[in-house]
Amino acid sequence: MKEHFSEQLEQLRRNLILMGGEVERQIQRSIEALTEMDAGKAISVIAADEEIDRMENSNEELAIQLLALQQPVAVDLRFLVGALKINNDLERIGDHAVNIAEGAERLSGHKPFKPFIDIPYMAEVAMSMLKQALDSFVNRDAELAKKVIKRDDILDEKNISVIRELLTYMAEYPTLITYCLELISISKNLERVGDLATNIAEDTIYIAEAKLVKHHASEIS
Repeated sequence: MKEHFSEQLEQLRRNLILMGGEVERQIQRSIEALTEMDAGKAISVIAADEEIDRMENSNEELAIQLLALQQPVAVDLRFLVGALKINNDLERIGDHAVNIAEGAERLSGHKPFKPFIDIPYMAEVAMSMLKQALDSFVNRDAELAKKVIKRDDILDEKNISVIRELLTYMAEYPTLITYCLELISISKNLERVGDLATNIAEDTIYIAEAKLVKHHASEIS
């Protein structure tokens, strides 16, 4: 019975890794759709969201079943609680990929007035944070998770910078207002991806060390 439980826990872990990889790809493709002005690629990201939703439902069902039937304790209980939260965060990141792709589709027929400000850089940071957060989860690496949390301020500050710059363009060139609003939305979505990667890192620390660090990022050494 215990051996079967361990196999099911490992299956859930593998499922989350697969879902994380799919979410990473969708963020990458949504940004490519923007920078390449490729409406077709944007549409493919939007269509792929249904599969991510299916993965979330499947993972949630398995985790709840294991909690209800196996009554786990200690590290196994922490893993299942953390897995449910990470599963939800990954689905939300997939939603942000869709939001970015929808913006990219709307902008695909418009030549950029400037090479997308700092949005490609924000995307690079967000995707790097997400990859490291998932790696920390896979390896139960609390130290790597802490590094992810410390990087979140970079995206927060860059998002503010991008919004300020775009507001300046909107004030000077009213014809760019709609275009700039789309870029502001994309910037905010990338900032949220960083927040969700941070959540995954925080849950990894909880699983690995039984420490709740949410709302206490400044105390992480």
